[in-house]
Formats: sequence, C-alpha cells, structure tokens
Amino acid sequence: MRAIGIILAGGNSTRMRELSNKRAIAAMPVAGSYRSIDFALSNMTNSHIQKVAVFTQYNAKSLNEHLNSSKWWDFGRKQGGLYVFTPTITSDNNSWFRGTADSIYQNLSFLKSCHEPYVVIAAGDGIYKLNYNKVLEYHIEKKADITIVTTRLPKGEDPCRFGLIKTDVDGRITEFEEKPMVATSDIVSTGVYVIRRRQLIELIERCAQEDRHNFVTDILVRYKNLKRMYAYPLESYWSSISTVESYYRTNMDFLKPEVRNYFFKQYPEVYSKVEDLPPAKYNPGAEVHNSLVSSGSIINGKVENSLLFKKTFVGNNCVIKNSIILNDVYIGDNTYIENCIVESRDTIRANTSYIGEDGAIKIVVEKNERYVL
Repeated sequence: MRAIGIILAGGNSTRMRELSNKRAIAAMPVAGSYRSIDFALSNMTNSHIQKVAVFTQYNAKSLNEHLNSSKWWDFGRKQGGLYVFTPTITSDNNSWFRGTADSIYQNLSFLKSCHEPYVVIAAGDGIYKLNYNKVLEYHIEKKADITIVTTRLPKGEDPCRFGLIKTDVDGRITEFEEKPMVATSDIVSTGVYVIRRRQLIELIERCAQEDRHNFVTDILVRYKNLKRMYAYPLESYWSSISTVESYYRTNMDFLKPEVRNYFFKQYPEVYSKVEDLPPAKYNPGAEVHNSLVSSGSIINGKVENSLLFKKTFVGNNCVIKNSIILNDVYIGDNTYIENCIVESRDTIRANTSYIGEDGAIKIVVEKNERYVL
C-alpha cells in the first residue's frame, strides 16, 4: 500500500478510573485474549501497510512489552517494520509529548525519511475492522486534503465525548466540533485519518511554530473550512473504550454471537501476541453459561454472562455474573461477584462479595500479596 501507518497510543483517560493506573488505554485487555491496540495493528497489516509507527507515553510499560516483537502482526520484514516511539530527551527538546500533534512533531524525522505518499493515522483505543485501502481510494477519488473515518452512534450513547461531524450530500465536512457541550449530530469521528505525507509535515511544522499541540483541535477543527475534508462512513461495528462504561459494554458485546463471528470467524483476522498457555480447565462442579473463558484459566464455580481473561482461577462455590475478570486473577472459595471489573493480578479473598449496584460498574482492586511491585 502507498501509505505508512501511525498509531497514537500515548493517551490517558480519567474516565477509566482505576483501570488506567496500571496501563495505557491502548493496552487495555479486550475480548479475553486481545489488547485494544491489536485491532488497529491488525487493520494496518491486513491493509498491507508495511511500515507502522506507534507513539506511546503514559504508563507505557505493559504496552511496550506487548509490542516487543513485530512478528505477531507480520511487520518483521526487510522493508518496513513496526517502530515504537517514546518521548526522548534531546539537546533540542526536554519535554514529554504535549499532545497528539506534538508527538508527531517530535518524531518528524521518521515521516521525512519515508517515501510513501500517504499517511494513515489511527487511535489505539478503537475496536473495529477496516480496510484502509478503501479509505485511501475514497480519499483520492474525492481529491481530499484530509479524510476522516466516521460512524453513526447508536441511540443511548453520549456523542459529546467524541468529535461531532456534519457533512453535505457529497460527503464533504461542513462542521467539526470536538467534544461539544451539546450534541448537534450523531455522526462522530472514529479517530482514523488519511492525509498526504508532505501536507502532514507542513501542518505539523506550522502547529509547532504557533505553539499548538493537538492534532484534532489545532489541525482538523482549525482548518475545516480551509482544507478539503471528507468523511468516510464506517458501516460496521466500531467502539471506543475510553470510559469504564464503554469498556464494559464493548467487552460484553463479545458475548453476542454476531459480534464474535464478525471479529473472529470472518476475514480478515485480528492478530495478537500469543502466549504458550494450556487450554481452560473446567473441574467437576463447574458451570459456565454464555461466557468467554481464556486459556490458562481453571474454573471450579459458576460463571454466567462474563469474560474471564488469561490465567484466571475461580475457586469452589464461587458465583460470577455479568462481570469482567482481567488477567491472572485468583478468586478464593465462596466468592460472589456481580456487575464488576476485577483488575488484573488481584487476589480475591475467600468468602467475600462484590456487587455493582444501581446499574453502576464496580472496579475491584485488591492489595496484591503475590507480586512485589
């Protein structure tokens, strides 16, 4: 493909509450065996983009470990590859990335050294499948300066936490508001953009000269009437996991057969780092209904409408309902968990109860005696 890829994965969200204390949003576990960034990386490799840069910053340890080998997404080749960029102290710069535009500016030498004419920019917190080739073809057909992939939110979701977009009949963007107070549209930006490489370099350099640092507000919103910006509608499944509620809802969507079939049984595939773990084990007395149980787990109790990530141990007479149990959690005997997200590497003591009440999702974070921090 005639494009390079950039994945913006350095951000943090206070709306994730305790879940973002350990890791970046792009490293959040999804659907039992995946990380959020796996979906953007898989879209890149399935679109035959051979050179991809990932910009990390906040709590990047687990994300960098996940990306320590490019072979899982087939970027390990002589031409191209997977590049991970973190903030670096130099003689010219001594600050962290001050925004998405600044993260690109601090690594502008990467863009300048490439030869591909186009750049595909994607956020690391989106759960979706998309052939970026089709977006690029649309971009060239419309003779656009910037193309933004958009989607229509289902009823009940709050559009005010996204960039809201309005278009004319030809698809050209006429209005773009970033996280407005009042929603005037249900069409939102998915955080995926296509732009010519030379133009991106020019806009990023101009931003830096004017001491502006945000790609959305300082480029997309600011130039919406000066540049030819078009919207490419994404008709299939898309979700952003930047809040606790959306993270919980997205994972629960994978309990629906149509969502699982779309992501895991239909071409193209979604790839992730593979761990050598035994298959899940169900001991006598275990009951599992409408749940996803990942490899390395041992189940002794009852699990219903829940997702259990890798290496989860469920003790005798436990009941887990409508909950998400992250990686490497030990749950003691006679424990009751409902409407909760249990943080990874937690040890849940026996004979305890955790319930998210009044429709709220409770995040369970216990003192961990098995690991020295």
